[in-house]
Amino acid sequence: MVIVLKNSASEKQIDELMNWLQGFDVKTNLVHGIHSNIIGLIGDTTRIDMESVQAKEIVEAVKRVQEPYKNANRRFHPDDTVIEVAGRKIGGGTLNVIAGPCSVECEEQIITTAIAVKEAGATMLRGGAFKPRTSPYAFQGLGKEGIDLLIQARKVTGLPIVTEIMDLSDIDLFADVDVVQVGARNMQNFTLLKALGRCDKPVLLKRGLSSTLQELLMSAEYIMSEGNSKVILCERGIRTFEPATRNTLDISAVPLLRQKTHLPIVIDPSHATGIASLVEPMSLCAVAAGCDALEIEVHNDPKNAWSDGAQSLTPAQFAETMKKIRAMAEFCGKPLDIN
Repeated sequence: MVIVLKNSASEKQIDELMNWLQGFDVKTNLVHGIHSNIIGLIGDTTRIDMESVQAKEIVEAVKRVQEPYKNANRRFHPDDTVIEVAGRKIGGGTLNVIAGPCSVECEEQIITTAIAVKEAGATMLRGGAFKPRTSPYAFQGLGKEGIDLLIQARKVTGLPIVTEIMDLSDIDLFADVDVVQVGARNMQNFTLLKALGRCDKPVLLKRGLSSTLQELLMSAEYIMSEGNSKVILCERGIRTFEPATRNTLDISAVPLLRQKTHLPIVIDPSHATGIASLVEPMSLCAVAAGCDALEIEVHNDPKNAWSDGAQSLTPAQFAETMKKIRAMAEFCGKPLDIN
């Protein structure tokens, strides 16, 4: 971190500022220039709030030399993180496909869909038990019953289950869930993130609707700073001015995140586009870009789905899409995880 001081700063004010900064266990180096004085900080500056420094009367500007996230930063962890989920490995050179309905509706629906996606090659099962919906009158999910049905589907298929948590008060209900998903709307629910950081369970963290990549990584840092390093990042589309799709899928996020972090990266083409016919081409693009996993919505009867039917593939469509995904993955040297 570099702090540029105002020309009006007195020696006493500078000494007070440097003593305050040294309280964060960093070394300070004062450089006297012709036009201004600069304080350089050496050490871990991630705990120093830039806004608090900027608010000091004698400070002209503050600049970070390195990113404010440490645990998620590739500079400190050059090797890719591989997260094991019931025998599957997310990261490390293989591709996983997480598939299933937007919402768990009933036993027949989730079991039928789970069997179908497994036969097509899916490696994990997704399904919403708690559903954050824009309208308070829309289906909100089955809650605990939905989790119980997912667990039942896991017994039938052997697929690990991924489902979304919405509220900290429900955390005990996720004890038997393999991967806890944090949705876009909760990406900056820091109380929830810190609680998940104290759990020894993989967390799939989705990018917020209007969040930058750094904000996504800082949310991952909240989880990791509490001791849980099992964080999986998910690009699920961001809100732009383009109304033709539900969101705009930021494919460039994959190689950019790969440079910035060691954490595994998932692409959700279903929520990104909101259109079933676009799921396949976007999935192929994501694999080519180097993602570690895809999260695809599949429903046994999309026309009558209780939520997000327009973006859900039928089992037959998913099976055809998986053939192309498998071929693309092989071509890119990242074969499907078939454990």
